[in-house]
Amino acid sequence: MKLRSWGRLSEEEHPYIPLSRASSLHIEHPDKKILAHGMGRSYGDVCLNPVGNLLFTRDLDRFLSFNPVSGELVCEAGVLLGDIQRIFAPKGWMLPVTPGTQYVTMAGALANDVHGKNHHSQGCFSSHVNWLKLERTDGELITCSPSEKSGWFEATAGGLGLTGVIKQLSINLKPIESSWLDTETLFFSNLSEFFQLSEESEANWEYTVSWIDCSSNKHKRGIFIRANHSEIPGETLPAGRKLGIPFVPPFSLVNGLSVSAFNQAYFYAHKTKRGMNKSHYQSYFYPLDGILNWNRMYGPRGFYQYQLVIPRQAGQPAIDAVLDEISTSGQGSFLSVLKTFGNKPSPGLLSFPLEGVTLALDFPNRGKKTSQLFDRLDAIVKEAKGRLYPAKDARMPEDLFTNGYPNLSQFTAYRDPGISSGLSRRLMGW
Repeated sequence: MKLRSWGRLSEEEHPYIPLSRASSLHIEHPDKKILAHGMGRSYGDVCLNPVGNLLFTRDLDRFLSFNPVSGELVCEAGVLLGDIQRIFAPKGWMLPVTPGTQYVTMAGALANDVHGKNHHSQGCFSSHVNWLKLERTDGELITCSPSEKSGWFEATAGGLGLTGVIKQLSINLKPIESSWLDTETLFFSNLSEFFQLSEESEANWEYTVSWIDCSSNKHKRGIFIRANHSEIPGETLPAGRKLGIPFVPPFSLVNGLSVSAFNQAYFYAHKTKRGMNKSHYQSYFYPLDGILNWNRMYGPRGFYQYQLVIPRQAGQPAIDAVLDEISTSGQGSFLSVLKTFGNKPSPGLLSFPLEGVTLALDFPNRGKKTSQLFDRLDAIVKEAKGRLYPAKDARMPEDLFTNGYPNLSQFTAYRDPGISSGLSRRLMGW
């Protein structure tokens, strides 16, 4: 079957091999390496294996046990984050860390060691995983945790699916009073104000996130939203119906004019929401999930997401330089998310977050023009000793990956020689 990742940059033929509970990882063509595949929500080639086989894990979708006292949930690899939220939030429990989409499998969340709007208070996804069960392509079964066979745990958390196939895992859910959050919307007119708001908010607000207008190097203005779980439910549940983009337009709907117009409208629309509000977790955590197939708006050539993290000390000047470069290029991003990461250590050898500031940007694929912009952004990231997020990447240079992930050689000792991906071949040579 032909598959694309979420960025829709290319379409590759992949043999369809469903993975059942009774399946072993033995395949008919052992010369072809395998890769586990969940929902395919990664933006680049980390979830693709164009010259090999994909094992589809969505059939591994059972909840195995739940402890209502401790909050420990044991489940199979293909369970969706959204299923956990939908079932457990009304019962007073929620995932402690969630990314910007709920359409991710538990194994995918762990393999990419996802982060959320609360990294400064809760760290990465893997910080809350008690143990995992891993199957290697030679048939070996490994159960590992932060304290037992910890090397395997550290390599698999954020290990991009390259150490084996995750079959089961245990995670601690967090208790909540309701499915709602008390939010406060604030505005900043420059990066200094953003960093000041972030510093002020981290002690008393569990969640923080910002949207920044990257279409103008003059303003660098943005919207800062912070939130805590609410003890009192809201009155109106989110609408059940979702908007959607029913087809791929013949050209990208995202261009200089539409980005500028969107940024203006988005900024002024949020002025009516200034101050305190109440938001359901669905709309606060997963705003884009309300638009089905939103990735189609970038047209047949697809889009890139460029997500970087810069160490705290170099954060402001580097982000300033990145935004100036984007504005000068005329390739402003439709969705520009700015957030700080806290000092919570990441358990994974290849986990993305580090203490500092992260910026995520979406760009339509305009070929050479886009590649040249990324080359200039890469130089800024490299000079600031930052790194890019492999889960979002489709074109990172090998040297930027090697410099950004100093534990790579340690990780390589745990790789499964029977597993490979488009990203691993591009950046690691295997």
